[in-house]
Amino acid sequence: MTTRSGRRVTVIGGGFAGLTAAITAAEAGARVTLYEAHRTLGGRARTAGAPYRTNEGPHALYHRGPHRAWLAKRGLLGPLARIPLAEGARFRFHQDGALRRTPPLGLLRLARRAPADAPVDADFRTWATAQAGPAAARVAAHYSGVALFHHDPGALSARFVQERLHRAAALPPEARYPRGGWGQVVERMAAHAWNLGVRIEVGSRVDALPDAAGGPVIVATSLDAARRLLGDPAVTWESGRTALLDLVLRSRTGDPFVVSDLDAPGWLERFTAQDPGLAPAGRQLLQGQFPVAPGESRAVGIARAERLLDLGFPGWRDRTEWSREALAQGRTGAVDRPGTTWRDRPAIVRGDGLFLAGDAVAAPGLLTEVAFHSGLRAAALALESLGASRAADRLDLNHA
Repeated sequence: MTTRSGRRVTVIGGGFAGLTAAITAAEAGARVTLYEAHRTLGGRARTAGAPYRTNEGPHALYHRGPHRAWLAKRGLLGPLARIPLAEGARFRFHQDGALRRTPPLGLLRLARRAPADAPVDADFRTWATAQAGPAAARVAAHYSGVALFHHDPGALSARFVQERLHRAAALPPEARYPRGGWGQVVERMAAHAWNLGVRIEVGSRVDALPDAAGGPVIVATSLDAARRLLGDPAVTWESGRTALLDLVLRSRTGDPFVVSDLDAPGWLERFTAQDPGLAPAGRQLLQGQFPVAPGESRAVGIARAERLLDLGFPGWRDRTEWSREALAQGRTGAVDRPGTTWRDRPAIVRGDGLFLAGDAVAAPGLLTEVAFHSGLRAAALALESLGASRAADRLDLNHA
C-alpha cells in the first residue's frame, strides 16, 4: 500500500538514523526528500578518504545488533572484518600504570552477569562493588567506557552500563568492522535510497522546519540541532565529552592490537590489524577515545593517550607520519543516569507531524543501534500519519 498521492516524508539529517528512516519510508511507498547540511552523508559514520580511512572515533558494528540483519537483507552490509586470532593475543590492559596481557578476574566475572541482574535505580559503582568488590567495580566501569564515551561510567545506571559491559566483553567478541570503514556502508545505503527514489540534497542546511502541510518531518540530527529546529528546550539528554586521537605510524612487529585503559576510561585500537586497507602498506592506523570530565580540556585526554602509547608502542613519536585530535561533545550517544532508561530520553513523537531520530532519543540499543531503531520507528510513525498503516504494520518494529 502506498501513501496518499502528493504527500511526502521529509528527513532532515543524513546520518545513519536519517538514512534508515528515508529508506524505510521509501520502501513503503512514500515520496522522500532528505536534507543533509554537510557535503557528504553519514554523520559520525563518515569515513575519511585515502590515504588514511578514519572514522570519527573508534567504530565497530556489534554482531547481535538489529541493524546488521536489516542491512544484510538489503545487500547493504558488505564485507565485514573480524578480529584476527593472532591479534587477539595482542590485547593489552593498562592497570596500575603498567600494561598487562590478561584482564582482572573480577572484570571477567562481572562481564558475565546478565544485564537483567543489574538494577536501573542504582549506580553501576555501587551495584558492582556489592557483587565483586571495589577494585573489580572500578576496572569494569572503566572497561565499559569503550561503548560509553563517558568519563565516569560508575556513576551511570547499573543496568545501562551492564548492558554495554556484557556485550563489549563477550567471547567470542561481538565487534565486526565494515571493510573500508563505515563510509562504505553509508555509500551503499545512499545508493539504495537513491534507487528507491529518495531525493537527497547534500550541502543543504535546514534552518526552519518545512510546513507541516507538506507531510511529516523526521528530524534526524544531533540533539543540539534538533532543539534549535523544534524550538523545544526539553529536547536534551546527557552525552559524553571525549578526546579523539587518530594516529598513523610506520609499522612495527609486536605492537598491541588494543590497549584498554583500566585506570580511567579509555581505548586505543590499531584498526589496520583487521582491515589493512585503511592505510598504505607499511603503515598502521590507530584510533582512540579518552573521555574527559566537564571543564577538562581535550589535552587532558590526549595526555592519557600518549601515556598508553609510551607504554605500548615503543618509538611511536619517531614513527608518526600523521595525527589528528578532536573533542567530541554531545556526539557520542545518550547515557542514562540511575533511575532512567532509554524510555525517558526525548520522545520520537513530537506532535504536529514531527518526529525525532538519532543516537540520543527514546529507542533501545547500543551506539548505532539506537540511531537505527529510532530511524525505523520514526519512519513507521510518519507512514501511519499519512494513513499508510498497512505499510507501517509490515515493518519489523519488535524492538523499537
